[in-house]
Amino acid sequence: MKDSEWTYAKAGVDIDRKSRAISALVGHLTYRRQGRGRMIDLPGQFTGLIDMGDHILTLATDGVGTKLLVAEALNKWDTVGIDCMAMNVNDTICVGAEPIAFVDYIAIDEPDESITDQIGIGLNRAAEMANVDLVGGEVAVLPEMVKGVDLSGTALGMLRKEEMVTGLEIQEGDAIFGLRSSGVHSNGMTLARKALASADIGLEDTPDGLDRSVGLELLTPTEIYVRDVLEVVRSVKVSGMVDVTGGGLKNFVRLRKGLRYEITDPLEPQPIFKVIQEAGKVSDLEMYKTFNMGMGFGIVLPPEGVEQALSILKGKGQLVGRAVKGSGCGIPSLGVHYDTY
Repeated sequence: MKDSEWTYAKAGVDIDRKSRAISALVGHLTYRRQGRGRMIDLPGQFTGLIDMGDHILTLATDGVGTKLLVAEALNKWDTVGIDCMAMNVNDTICVGAEPIAFVDYIAIDEPDESITDQIGIGLNRAAEMANVDLVGGEVAVLPEMVKGVDLSGTALGMLRKEEMVTGLEIQEGDAIFGLRSSGVHSNGMTLARKALASADIGLEDTPDGLDRSVGLELLTPTEIYVRDVLEVVRSVKVSGMVDVTGGGLKNFVRLRKGLRYEITDPLEPQPIFKVIQEAGKVSDLEMYKTFNMGMGFGIVLPPEGVEQALSILKGKGQLVGRAVKGSGCGIPSLGVHYDTY
């Protein structure tokens, strides 16, 4: 690899090392609760599952990541609350659950009401978009541990057990519908920032192909898919769903094994992705395993449900591919393929 070619690992986030670190942690988590409310152990899911008899509760937790450094640089905090909510509720709906409640956690080096005021604006807007109650939270002042601000949260969801979408029912020939992202969302931001900086592109700059500054493009809040996806799930049989977040396209590998999730007609990535790719000389393989590349959410469904799903989603995405014999996922036209998550 040439020194000038940027990767996520070179930027400081090594996904393989992260996976090993997670495995080291999870290997110790063997205790299982006794009594009602035990976890349902289904590998590959985007949210935790809790058995409550006829119903299932879900728990998902995530944060905004280094997108907060962009917010800090621009002193613009009013959208990152949307990212925080989106990263959690979009995971929640992957099993067909409706998110119902949310708690946030803000770690800050010193109290700053101007920052928390703006974060609150975003969180409230996101709660409305996802139809979620924000039932509590925590602001921790940690001057010796935190430099700046960190923002994360946890979403609680609920569904009837017989309505759960596990991905295990996906069949060869099922269609893949891709919902458009709003932009970079809140993944891969470390690679994005460093690739841009390596080409001397600042957050206030507006390179060719963009209608506004790089900073504002990066701060575009993550799309919240709750209302659209739940309408589809309630109207059409859905086989599996994917939140295209960390790991990008590789998230499809988390679905039923023994099939290849082949993207033959990918959504067009927003111009900001081209700017990042050219600035950092990033390969297609690296781009699609780091960013959403224009597709923020995937729905897998039998062919007979396609027309109704298209009618419900009204141009918010398109059919992008199918489940076929094989393994992994990829985009044949770009020579992009992944066998593991």
